[in-house]
Amino acid sequence: MRGLRAALGFLTIFPVARRGPATGLSRAPAWFPVVGLLLGVLVAMVDVLFRLAYLIPWFPTGAPELESILTGLREAPFFLEFEGGGTTPSVHGLVEFQEIPVLLEGVVLVAVLALLTRGLHLDGLMDTYDALAGGHDRERRLEILRDPHVGAFGVLAVVLLLLAKVSALATLPGESRLWTIMLVPCLSRWAILVVMDRFPYVRREGLGTPFLQGSSRRSLLAGSAVALAATAVLTGPVGLLLALAAGLVAWAVGAWAKRRIGGVTGDIYGAACETSEAVVLALAVVLTQRDPGALGSPLLALFGMAV
Repeated sequence: MRGLRAALGFLTIFPVARRGPATGLSRAPAWFPVVGLLLGVLVAMVDVLFRLAYLIPWFPTGAPELESILTGLREAPFFLEFEGGGTTPSVHGLVEFQEIPVLLEGVVLVAVLALLTRGLHLDGLMDTYDALAGGHDRERRLEILRDPHVGAFGVLAVVLLLLAKVSALATLPGESRLWTIMLVPCLSRWAILVVMDRFPYVRREGLGTPFLQGSSRRSLLAGSAVALAATAVLTGPVGLLLALAAGLVAWAVGAWAKRRIGGVTGDIYGAACETSEAVVLALAVVLTQRDPGALGSPLLALFGMAV
C-alpha cells in the first residue's frame, strides 16, 4: 500500500505521505486511477449535499424581504428549469428538491476538486499552454515550463477549461450525474499513465522523474484495469466512450509536446489530465442529451432501482 499512500500524498491535499524519491513514488502511478476515483466520490458527495441543502428552508418565517429575494433568484435564467414547469422534481426517485442554481453548483464542484488537488494539474496546464503555444524554439519552451509566472496563453487556457467544466457540470442530467462525476477524475488520472507510457521524459530531473523509476507499462496495465472496471460499474458500456476519449486526448497532448519539445514533463502530465477531464465531461453531456440515463450505473438495474 506504499504506492497508494504516495499517490494520495502527491495528488491530493491529504497528508498521508511525504514527497520524495524514497516515499514510494515509483510505485504510485498504478494507483492514480484509484486516487481519481476517491476524488470523484468526494466531489459527488459534495454534489449530493449541495442539492440536499435546497430541502431546508433557510429563511425565517415572517421575513418577506428574504423570501422575495429567493423567489426572484429562482426565476433567474441560471436556475434549472424542470420539465412541465414543476418546482419540486423527483431526483433518483427518492426525494424532491427545490430548483437548484446549476451554474453555482458547477463552480462549487470545480472549486472543490481544485482544492482537493491543490490546483496541481491546473498549474501544469497553464505552464504547458504557455510553453507549447508561445515559445519560439525548444530551449525557450523548456525555459517557460520552468518559469513560475503565467502568461497570456496559460490564462486563456485555464479560463476556457474552467468554463467548459462548469458548463458541463451544470448541464449533466440527474439520471447520469453522480456516476459521471465519480468516474471522470478516475479517467483523467488514468490519462496521465497513457502519456507516461507513450512519450519520453525530456528532463533528467523534474517533478515527474520519481514516477519513471518504475515500469510505465505495468502501471498502465494496472491502472487501465481499475479505470475500465470503474467505467463498467459506474456508467456501463456507453461509458467506454468516455474512457476512449480520455486516452485519445491524453495521447494528443503528449504528441503535441513531443513535436514541440521532444517529449513530456510533469507539467505535460497535468495538462493531459485537465484537458481530458474537460473533454470527457463535455462528451458526457453530448451522450446524455437524448437519453439522460445513458450513463446511469448498471448496478441500479441489478438492484431493481429506478434512476
